Amino acid sequence: MLIGVVGKTNTGKSTFFVASTLVDAKIAPFPFTTIEPNLGKAYVRAPCPCKELGVKCAPRNSLCEDGTRLIPIDLIDVAGLVPDAHLGKGLGLKFLDDLRAADALIQVVDVSGTTDSEGNPTDFYDPANEIIFLEEEMSHWIAGIIRRSWSKIKGKGADSISGLLSGLKMTDGEVKKAAARLFLPTEDINWSDGDILAFSKEVRTVSKPILIAANKIDLASGEKNYESLKERFKDRIIIPTCAEAELALRKADKQGSIHYVPGDNDFKILSSSMPERQLSALNFIRERVLKKYGSTGVQELINRAAFDLLDLITVYPVEDERKYADHFGNALPDAILLKKGSTALDLAAKIHTDLAQGFICGVNARTKMKVGKEYVLKNGDVLKIISSSR
Repeated sequence: MLIGVVGKTNTGKSTFFVASTLVDAKIAPFPFTTIEPNLGKAYVRAPCPCKELGVKCAPRNSLCEDGTRLIPIDLIDVAGLVPDAHLGKGLGLKFLDDLRAADALIQVVDVSGTTDSEGNPTDFYDPANEIIFLEEEMSHWIAGIIRRSWSKIKGKGADSISGLLSGLKMTDGEVKKAAARLFLPTEDINWSDGDILAFSKEVRTVSKPILIAANKIDLASGEKNYESLKERFKDRIIIPTCAEAELALRKADKQGSIHYVPGDNDFKILSSSMPERQLSALNFIRERVLKKYGSTGVQELINRAAFDLLDLITVYPVEDERKYADHFGNALPDAILLKKGSTALDLAAKIHTDLAQGFICGVNARTKMKVGKEYVLKNGDVLKIISSSR
């Protein structure tokens, strides 16, 4: 699964990416800092079963911080967007093409309203415009792809559109779902130009859902604009965010100055010789961000993208259901993200195709009960797979 970090230029988008991944991407207060896409690993938070099961876990593919499992997920930060990008303005379609593989999007919005549509400093800019023009640009991008091949699609079925949009990771089911919502025919297609644009908007909503990061919430006009956005876009998930605060906390934790788990509502100071300037900045973050909003918003956005938009669950495969361990004795070594509705057989296939081919049964490590291949996994399940190939 891939989460795309998007938005107009100079919103703090790259700061959000670096705060999420600690990848050394370029950060600067001017437009088009990001030109080539940045790729990195962010982490989703999930309860680790270690405390519940009374074992000391030994994570292999993830991390555990005092009972909180941090599981890697891919993140991509693409070039900033400007209005009319689909016509070639700014970095044009490069932004959109870099998003082809993304499954969900986090749009970083400058909620302070201190940068205009092209990322230049200004006294006031309505951040609602950012939300509107991103969706418009993406809709025109998809519509353009369809229009360029319309002569080959017209008169055919939905599968012809599915094939065309498969490069955007849009499935046949998503295409048909979007068309059904608009009551558009999916056989002998003869849509109008308006139908194509409406469909493009709907299929983007279905295939690449968007969360809104109301970034720079700590600045003077941030809170007022955030409340205005919530009122205007009641159907959207909008999270108050301070990416700079998250980055400062992550760096201080890495340096050993504080202890901070991404997504926590506070941190613990470890250094007795911290410079006064850094201590003052940390106190500002605690009072103006963490106490006020409960977190910096960065981790919440990643979690909600994974668990709410992408419908993922966390499952812990083991080989020894009594010790909750692998064959080396490592307890709860792996945490695997799967789509909600996945089965025990899907888990086996995720681990190794041979396990799935020789699947006999699964064992729920908590209850010690056997389950079949069609058993629907629950979030937090600890499961052993028994296979003839093992």
